[in-house]
Amino acid sequence: MNIIEAITQEQLKKDRGNFRVGDSVRVHTKVIEGDKERIQIFAGVVIGRRGHGISETFTVRRISYGEGVERIFPLHSPRVEKIEVEREGSTRRAKLNYLRGRKGKQALAVDEKMMTPEQSAAAATAKTEARAAAKAEAKVAEAARAAANVEKKAEAKAAEAAEAAEAGKEPAK
Repeated sequence: MNIIEAITQEQLKKDRGNFRVGDSVRVHTKVIEGDKERIQIFAGVVIGRRGHGISETFTVRRISYGEGVERIFPLHSPRVEKIEVEREGSTRRAKLNYLRGRKGKQALAVDEKMMTPEQSAAAATAKTEARAAAKAEAKVAEAARAAANVEKKAEAKAAEAAEAAEAGKEPAK
């Protein structure tokens, strides 16, 4: 092991690699303002990791006042105090750049479900069958309404004929 590798091994933080892309995290960073030091928290969704060793970085994205804000943090930086995982995400991608185009709550939705071709074909068939069933129900309802209207008209004519018969007139046709 050469001297550069030895120095980088010293600088690596052992407790930093316990999150994945898609997780919602809270990153506690040290901020120095003048002679004062405080901890600032940046919470969001991890949309990517890159690099390895001492130069590994991760990108966290959040929505702040309707605008997407991304921040890149060095994983082994002494300025990063700790990384808390709030919620684990379920993704099948290494980079979640598609979240950049989303608005509102969709921008936070990370649970990504990939379907096999058989599953997507079955879903399409089920959707087509559901549409056909809805159309058939609509036709049955329309036929029932038409039958009810015909029945009402027949009852009205019968009542009119009965009134006419009582009065001794011939019913109107």
